[in-house]
Amino acid sequence: MPKADTSSPLLGPSLDEATPDAMSEVAIHRNAPHPHRTCLYGLVGEVACAGSDGTETNPFAIAANFITYLSCAIGRGVYLPIGNTWHHNRIFCLHIGRSGRGRKGDAVQLVLRIDQALRELDYRFAPQIHRGGLSSREGLVALMHDGYRQGKHEIPAVDDKRLWVVESEFANVLHQGRRDGNTLSAALRDCWDGVDLKPATKSNRLYASHPHICLSGAISPSELTALISARELTNGFANRFLMIWAERTRILPFPKETPLATVERLARKTLEVLAFVRADRHEERDHLRMELSPQAQWRYAQLYRSELNEDVGDATVGALLERRAPMLLRLAMLLALTDLQTRIDVPHIDAAMAWIRHATASVRYVFVSAADEAKLAQVLEMSNRVQAFLRERGQATRSQISSECFRGKVPKAVIDASLEHLLAATPSMINVRWVDRPADTPGTPTRVYRPV
Repeated sequence: MPKADTSSPLLGPSLDEATPDAMSEVAIHRNAPHPHRTCLYGLVGEVACAGSDGTETNPFAIAANFITYLSCAIGRGVYLPIGNTWHHNRIFCLHIGRSGRGRKGDAVQLVLRIDQALRELDYRFAPQIHRGGLSSREGLVALMHDGYRQGKHEIPAVDDKRLWVVESEFANVLHQGRRDGNTLSAALRDCWDGVDLKPATKSNRLYASHPHICLSGAISPSELTALISARELTNGFANRFLMIWAERTRILPFPKETPLATVERLARKTLEVLAFVRADRHEERDHLRMELSPQAQWRYAQLYRSELNEDVGDATVGALLERRAPMLLRLAMLLALTDLQTRIDVPHIDAAMAWIRHATASVRYVFVSAADEAKLAQVLEMSNRVQAFLRERGQATRSQISSECFRGKVPKAVIDASLEHLLAATPSMINVRWVDRPADTPGTPTRVYRPV
């Protein structure tokens, strides 16, 4: 990023000129996250624009719900091998917005209308939809079970394992996860991975193989931060969701209805995608292999070595963003399929990355205060300066870093925070070794920092 013009009185002193008091006066104002229009790619963008035209609904919220719906409808027939892992189009999305302003319920309505029109065209391509709220692993399994015996009766299996779950009150899922013995969050983790859902107890023989569940959730930021537990933040449950901030874009007392002809046109385009992947053949799995073009491989590798694995400097945010890379691949797969092709190209990678960037900004906005965000930005900036200083110098003690890199004008605690950030990075950016003082010199060993 270009450096700011430090001569401007509006920006305050530069880092080199900052005093401890000036360092504490961090900016506490920031804009709400806003995604780049690149997110609205192809058919996804058409649906988003149609639903937001003449309404208060945020087009990116509509797009996210349609992405989740379409990823479910595509099913398990399409796969992308990366190493020994086969990725399928399973996407969990969590729409975050303040109550009344997020228009979270409105953001799913057009998608439901498209689904209804799709069923009228050919019901075989439409997935199951569950909107009643989830309560337990057993309840989830019952929606796609492999058959079971009830008394003398044999209950036939649910052949179509595609299930789109719409949790308009995602707080319910978080409440269930806090109950002793409830394994719903663990079951949803398995669903994102595509793992068979087996009974949690020996007495319950209900199970579901090869589930293909996608989830659209909605919640207010206050509910999310109040209800999500430390365990869910770190055990891989929360980071399976593409969390996006989206609120209404305008105030309209009388929003327009999307014309039926538009809904039917979008449904026909959706059907084209589903027919292309043979989504009506529910029993077929892994029959359509996808690949990245050489240019897309290069672009993904470039992002993987930088943004997708960068250390964001905050433990909570880092845990919530741990699955950026597989999310990008799943999004890119879906966007390529909307072009009726099995090859992922650079535009698909870039559009998927736009969603990842918005999710990253949304997570930081919700889980890190403005003041902490500004302080974190300072630590990251100074970490970069320390790293550049050590690369040029070869090695240095902390006192040398303070006096030579920062001219003695940066507090010791801030320097320590930047050093800790560099040491804790994966892989580490610097290392530290202890050098004993001469035998006739008292004191503890000197810490010397070196670049990796």
